[in-house]
Amino acid sequence: MVLFIMDVVSAKIEKETKEKMKKLSYINWSEVIRETLKARIEEEESRGRSLDRGLIIEGVKIAVSVRKTVKDWNSTEEIRRWRARTD
Repeated sequence: MVLFIMDVVSAKIEKETKEKMKKLSYINWSEVIRETLKARIEEEESRGRSLDRGLIIEGVKIAVSVRKTVKDWNSTEEIRRWRARTD
């Protein structure tokens, strides 16, 4: 006999979604959610993604420190100028 120890996870969903789930009560929604979570975890793991929050923060700090502010330059105006050239 194999016993699986499970934890409870809760999530908020829109009222409309919950009502639709009730109409489809023959579906085992817990199983659907479990399988979906497993598939997503496997997908992320297969990509080799392992986000290190500390490295992300460090990268953002470096990016901000090397960024230059250019006087009298507006990125929105620049983009509009480039778009106008391609028309």
